Amino acid sequence: MNQSDDYPLSAVPTDKRKGLWSMMSILLGFTFFTSTMWAGGTLGKSFSFYELISIIFIGNLLLGSYAASLGYIACKTGLNTVLLGRYCFGLNGSKLSDFVLGFTQIGWYAWGTATIAIIIVKLLELPDTWLTPLMIFFGFGFCISAYIGYKALEILSKVSVPAMLFFIGLCFYKGILDIGGISEFIAIEPTESMPIAAAITLVFGTFVSGGTQATNWSRFAKSGKVAVISTLAAFFIGNGLMVFVGAFGTAIYQQADIVDVLVAQGFMLVAILMLFTNIWTTQDNTIYNFAAAGCNLFRTDKRRLVTLFGAALGTVLAVMGMYNMLIPFLILLGTFIPPIGAIIMTDFWVKYKGNMPDLSSIELPKYNIVGLSAYVIGSGCAYASPWIAPLVGIITSAIAYTILLKLSTVKNQQEQSI
Repeated sequence: MNQSDDYPLSAVPTDKRKGLWSMMSILLGFTFFTSTMWAGGTLGKSFSFYELISIIFIGNLLLGSYAASLGYIACKTGLNTVLLGRYCFGLNGSKLSDFVLGFTQIGWYAWGTATIAIIIVKLLELPDTWLTPLMIFFGFGFCISAYIGYKALEILSKVSVPAMLFFIGLCFYKGILDIGGISEFIAIEPTESMPIAAAITLVFGTFVSGGTQATNWSRFAKSGKVAVISTLAAFFIGNGLMVFVGAFGTAIYQQADIVDVLVAQGFMLVAILMLFTNIWTTQDNTIYNFAAAGCNLFRTDKRRLVTLFGAALGTVLAVMGMYNMLIPFLILLGTFIPPIGAIIMTDFWVKYKGNMPDLSSIELPKYNIVGLSAYVIGSGCAYASPWIAPLVGIITSAIAYTILLKLSTVKNQQEQSI
């Protein structure tokens, strides 16, 4: 397969693996995203400073651990989530995870496309008639680096991530000056209320879809250590920073988006640069994720064609108003996606004892009833639970898969002895 296609239906060869800086740049660029700040803004209104820090820490520790565990498996096998799904869901059954993961990435892409168009119209005071043309322009423009492949994503992220860290530092410094010091910021009281379980679910849900599919890059890691460190840096530290940025802006300026905050602080040029780097480095990764799921769903290695199709679909959803459904969408992600990753991890460690056979050398069933049943159980429990839905989904699906796998093994042994 041509390297430019990034191996959508096979393992990444060992001689094509990447180091820590390459991996970390891409994954941090992926998690530096506006929507996470919006979630942080919601939390910033509802909790005191120390409560907020605790929720961000717990939520992102769960998210980072979950994503890093999948990252390690991806590195060891060279496979991404949708290909790993064939082992535990079956050749055709894995299309369930393809659809769920692909749909969520299209939802993110639509949200990001709409976001940049709306912000530009607002910043430049353009008429609303510009919204649709801008959505179409950015909907296809942001997919260029994903269309090219891993190398383009890497180059863009290596430039954008340091720039964004500088912009965030500048925002923090000016914000603390404007409010009168750190003690004044810490003393801000919440104006709304929110259950802690829902808050942790929201933090986890902001990027659990991306965490589940970060394997698209961690499978390129040179070692399991590189995969784990880079994934933790992105999903524990990077995503946590984005949530805090949203809470910080809301507390001081009543604006969750750092772009709006930078404008309020008088940094118009910096705001525009932050807008483009922030959204582009996530949009290209998001549509790359969709392409990976789409290639497995349709059993095609034409990743670039699937990328263009996904960009078109995301653009249509953006024009139709996906922008207004962010918070419910995040809660939904936190409920139905974690069981997929949990079952893949359980399959790797329990069934295959950390040593999966090559995808090309193993005969897999069309439908793995054990895996599909465990997913239904885990998702159902997460949806019905009043507690932390993502954690419930992970635990129950892992337990269900283990029990059903044992029962299936016993049944097969009994049938063979007859």
